Amino acid sequence: MEKACSTPSTWARSEPMEDAFQTAAQWYDGTNAVRHSGTLSWDGRGRFTLAGPEARDEFDAADLRFGEIRPEQRVYHRASVPDFRLILPKDIPAGLAAQLPAKSDYGAWVDKLGLGKAAAIFGVVSAAAVALFLTAPDWLGPRIPPAWERQIGEAMVGDFGGRICHTPAGDAALAKLLAKVDPAEEKVRAGVANMAMVNAVALPGGQVMLFDGLVQQADSPEELAGVLAHEVGHVRERHVMTALLRQFGLSILLAGADSGVTNGVFGLAAMGYSRDAEREADDYARARMAQSNISPMGAAGFFERMAESQGDNEDAPAVIGWLASHPSSGERAEAYRAAAEEDTDYPPVLTEAEFAALKSMCAQDPDVEEFGFF
Repeated sequence: MEKACSTPSTWARSEPMEDAFQTAAQWYDGTNAVRHSGTLSWDGRGRFTLAGPEARDEFDAADLRFGEIRPEQRVYHRASVPDFRLILPKDIPAGLAAQLPAKSDYGAWVDKLGLGKAAAIFGVVSAAAVALFLTAPDWLGPRIPPAWERQIGEAMVGDFGGRICHTPAGDAALAKLLAKVDPAEEKVRAGVANMAMVNAVALPGGQVMLFDGLVQQADSPEELAGVLAHEVGHVRERHVMTALLRQFGLSILLAGADSGVTNGVFGLAAMGYSRDAEREADDYARARMAQSNISPMGAAGFFERMAESQGDNEDAPAVIGWLASHPSSGERAEAYRAAAEEDTDYPPVLTEAEFAALKSMCAQDPDVEEFGFF
């Protein structure tokens, strides 16, 4: 079969009366590597016809897509036939050119709207997407199904591995303390992790973890009661998933916090709540302590000591620890001190022996693993 040459001089023109809607063409029909030569014509009703000595094809104008500009040539494709190629001369009649798809400078919808309008729409959509990303944790967190939350919480507890301390006396003391600050029928679970950081975290699914470093800093069981009640407040107020979504993003719902102990634990240690959430948890803690007749002066003393040892500047860089993501220690100490009732004789929340068992449980547990930072 005779093939048309690729030089511009071989592009033949049709008769003058048909010039506006017809031009010479070369094409590959998408079924084989044979190049056909002939003419492309538009029928005035939205369809193109390719006609050659040994091939003929018809298709809707809407099926044609612009491909590329070559020296002295234009190349088009068909959406319905991936391997179809139509090669036309660069200069084609104006009437026919008006029916062919134009070159896209920015993309089909941008070209259609115009760059200015498209940029404005993109700006609005981008702002909405940023707003959704920033506010998603606040409305999505409290709506996470409890079953999902428990599954994520169990995965996070698994991150601690064998670093959770247990002794019969220590476990009993912790359970007694928890019962005082969490009178709800469905109990929050609590544990002590063998980690030296001064920290405590609330986990999804109703779990609280005290770090041994914080336990050792406490001078009285009332001090621990204030911290434990605060973390229970985060659980009861459903702050935990909101904070996790801020810290880890939506991937926490897909991966289940399966991050390994180093990344998981340090991520939890750095997890922060909003100021409103922190104050809600403190309000919950003071209310529960008042209900159980626990002196808030212990918690006030704990915060005052932390303020003296680390400084009370909310904006200053803070060490990894419980106070790093919480409101001003001085402010909180004043609130707990103001909650104390005058002339009230508060009974000890734990006996001296129970408090000693709680403080020594990590040291006394022969099976607990140590946490290594490196």
